[in-house]
Amino acid sequence: MHRHFLAHALAVFASIAPALADGYPSRPISFIVPFAAGGPLDALARAMAEPMSVDLGQPIVIENVAGAGGSVGVGRAAHATPDGYTVCVGNWSTHVLNGAIYSLGYDLIDDLAPVVLLPSAPQLIVAKAAVPAADFRALVAWLKSTKANVGTAGVGSATHVSGLLFQSVAKAEFAFVSYRSAGAALQDLVAGHIDLMFDQASNSLPQIRAGSIKAYAVTSKARLAAAPDIPTVDEAGLPGFYVSVWNGLWVPKGTAPDVIARLNGAAVKAMATPGLQKRFADLGQDQPEASQKSPAALAALQKAEISKWWPILKAANVKTN
Repeated sequence: MHRHFLAHALAVFASIAPALADGYPSRPISFIVPFAAGGPLDALARAMAEPMSVDLGQPIVIENVAGAGGSVGVGRAAHATPDGYTVCVGNWSTHVLNGAIYSLGYDLIDDLAPVVLLPSAPQLIVAKAAVPAADFRALVAWLKSTKANVGTAGVGSATHVSGLLFQSVAKAEFAFVSYRSAGAALQDLVAGHIDLMFDQASNSLPQIRAGSIKAYAVTSKARLAAAPDIPTVDEAGLPGFYVSVWNGLWVPKGTAPDVIARLNGAAVKAMATPGLQKRFADLGQDQPEASQKSPAALAALQKAEISKWWPILKAANVKTN
């Protein structure tokens, strides 16, 4: 009798277990963006949230948690309950570079589980409209003859690290001005309060098209289809200066695999919508290949990038103070 009851209970549990898993999500999901509103990562998070919320059947709430180059927001996500209701929207700087620059209260690999790789974008070397240089070589000469200010999204951000590498390669010195997001820095570039930025194409292209700022080069091997008149760094005179800022979604380690799979599926479906595909193309963002969209592929990319960039940053003695 006891054995029969146990078998019956197990059968009932087996029948409802999938339903329990299918119950996710049952309440709103929080996307933590580790920068202030208005920058390229924030814009990407909001673009992804809309179609993903439709697919998941729950609202996605954007939380901007800025500070320390994104490490404050990532830390909040890493320490959140691993139930699928807190998702970290991060990128190359927050999930690779910060580990070599900041003393983090979390481990980028051990405390976060990858969900999906999102579109990436090369950077543009852009300047305020009043900079007199007509081309990239003239820009370098101008930088060597003046005390220029370069805007960044904080120490260790992609904008900052690109500037440091540029200083080393081009042998041009300038002062860095930190902002809470690349969006805020771009506003000051448009206003003429700073001179230069190494900015994601998705952030700068609308201002370039409006004539509010100047573009001198794109940090990739090929010109952007969305802005074919901007030369590559190879063409401009800084060969091999390739920087691409890739983005992704992570959840706290310990989140159930089926929950990660549900989030991954919603993100992949969102990236396939015609509206988002057009938006990515217009902003010079490259979609990951199908083989790059699994959690395992993002994990492999992150580890490979850490192996590549940490020695470079440590050799350059990049620090937060």
